[in-house]
Amino acid sequence: MFSKKTVRDIDVEDKIILVRTDYNVPLVPVEAGELEHEPIVVNPTSDQNLQIASDLRIQASLPTIKYLLEHKAAKIILMSHLGRPDGKRDKSLSLRLVAEKLAELLSGVVVNFVDDVSGPEVEMAVEDLPDGGILLLENLRFSPEEEANSEEYAREIVDSTHAELFVQDGFAVVHRAHASTDAITHLIPAVAGLLLEKEVKTLTKITASPEHPFVVIIGGAKVADKQPLIDKFLKLADTIYVGGKIAADGYQPTDPKILVATDFDEDSAGAKLDIGPVSTAKLVELLQSAKTVLWNGVLGKVEDAAYATSSTIVAKILGENPAITSVICGGDTAGFVESLCAEDPALQYSLISTGGGAALELLSGQDLPGVDGLEDL
Repeated sequence: MFSKKTVRDIDVEDKIILVRTDYNVPLVPVEAGELEHEPIVVNPTSDQNLQIASDLRIQASLPTIKYLLEHKAAKIILMSHLGRPDGKRDKSLSLRLVAEKLAELLSGVVVNFVDDVSGPEVEMAVEDLPDGGILLLENLRFSPEEEANSEEYAREIVDSTHAELFVQDGFAVVHRAHASTDAITHLIPAVAGLLLEKEVKTLTKITASPEHPFVVIIGGAKVADKQPLIDKFLKLADTIYVGGKIAADGYQPTDPKILVATDFDEDSAGAKLDIGPVSTAKLVELLQSAKTVLWNGVLGKVEDAAYATSSTIVAKILGENPAITSVICGGDTAGFVESLCAEDPALQYSLISTGGGAALELLSGQDLPGVDGLEDL
């Protein structure tokens, strides 16, 4: 159950809606001749030396945006952060490219971009925006006041945009008490977007009433990051399978439910870079009968194709079996699975979470400031 109001619970017609999205997308350099077509240019000063490597987070925001458009919101103002500019303007972390991608994805909708988050330029951009149009503000983290959770910063944004309602749809940042996740909820009515609702409901369900057999797959490199998750699911899961660098470094199970990879694929120097065939086969056996699978942490050095074997096998088993409730979380894991989906769109998962730290904290039972401040049902 989701205990907060969502966009479905309020009247958005003829209102200026301020939406916190998560457009912290990966950017990569554009090689000469790499693009198949010219990008849609919202502003000719955008950095044409970069392109968006994955638009998963932009695509994930579309259901809420389309809902607002369909229910006749007057104007939609989007805000997000990108990267870690440490409170300073950094052209390479501008959200202009995201505005261009949005314009491409929302054909027929006016999508504008403004080079600030508050002040006269923003006011003018909002005024000039036609009804049914979208305006994306510049990177919130170009100001240190965003991460300082400054109510004054939040108020400047609200006043400059003339927003009447705030919609929190950036699941990946709701574990942070920032101006755009916490302070702003004290200024205007605040509700959840459809992505936030889906993420919280799906992740909460597997901590409350997962269908069994329930298998939790834990990979990655840092035991300290994953131990709270292991502890949380020890009573809930039927099996917790540990792979990745954690297993390679000799993780010692504390319970018979915890299985740890025992063989590994190594490089010429003897470094253990993927779980081996015996351990992979054991995991595959577990997945054949699983009804619910939570996967957090890749099982090998997936950036090297030679050591992505076990992770690819697991991803394909989950993506090809709709009978399994499959939840993928953690930045590296979600990114890896997403790259496979780009190659094979037939792969389908119950949830590829857009939130790394947020998902871990929610699954571990911690409070999320960006959710707590929303209006209760």
